[in-house]
Amino acid sequence: MIESVIMFLIYVCLLAIVIYAVVYVLRDVIGLPIPAKIIQILWVIVALLVLLWLVQLILGGGGLSLPRFGRP
Repeated sequence: MIESVIMFLIYVCLLAIVIYAVVYVLRDVIGLPIPAKIIQILWVIVALLVLLWLVQLILGGGGLSLPRFGRP
């Protein structure tokens, strides 16, 4: 179980780094004007997905996969 939690934290960190890098490149390198509200909404969506992933990790037996929606 502890290995799954550590892998979960690593994946969350990598996901945050990738999203931050994409936003940085779009805003600062390319110069695309992205409103702050859009970036906030993006981070809220990511946080909700991470929470779903965490609930699946805890309740689903420790497997680390993307959340399943609908039928198994």
